[in-house]
Amino acid sequence: MTLPRAEGSEPTPARVFVGIKLAPEIAARLAEFAIGLERLLARPVAADDIHLTLVPPWNERSVGDAIEKIGRVAARFSPFTLIIHHLGYGPQPRRPRLLWSDCSAGEEITALHAALLEAFGQTEERAFQPHVTLARISGTGAAIARKHPIDRQLALTQRVQSVELFQSPPPGGQGYKVLASLPLGEMAGLSLDQAHRA
Repeated sequence: MTLPRAEGSEPTPARVFVGIKLAPEIAARLAEFAIGLERLLARPVAADDIHLTLVPPWNERSVGDAIEKIGRVAARFSPFTLIIHHLGYGPQPRRPRLLWSDCSAGEEITALHAALLEAFGQTEERAFQPHVTLARISGTGAAIARKHPIDRQLALTQRVQSVELFQSPPPGGQGYKVLASLPLGEMAGLSLDQAHRA
């Protein structure tokens, strides 16, 4: 995939990231937990945009090259089960910036995360804590946590068979776009052209 560019200029970078798109039925259920938080200066994430980030956003000039890299990493990993086990505030429960659902940091997702970071030359100082963001808090997190306490155990599972390359919306825009969905392991016989969702 080539991004549009003016004659004689470099391609316009796309703001992209790598993640796992949640199944519609699970995303819809998680989105319900954020209902009502708007009045407390929180911005719920639309169900269609709920995902788990594996590689944080960066500016990419060659989306095609990024897709190739993801495809090579994905082919080395087998499908696995994602376990979503807790709903609460984070990263610091007493001074939260997010309402999120914690996911189990199993061996499969932790190794996949590390391999993808390496492929794109990224590093993280903090330990990987897989989670799904349901709302972003723009007000005083401590006050919101006191007024609307949320601490709930969940038992949601999803079979992960692919990883996605997402594009963030432009400033002022809304919604993430899936640029490509790359199959894991046993499904990796599909060509990249078949996996694209441009």
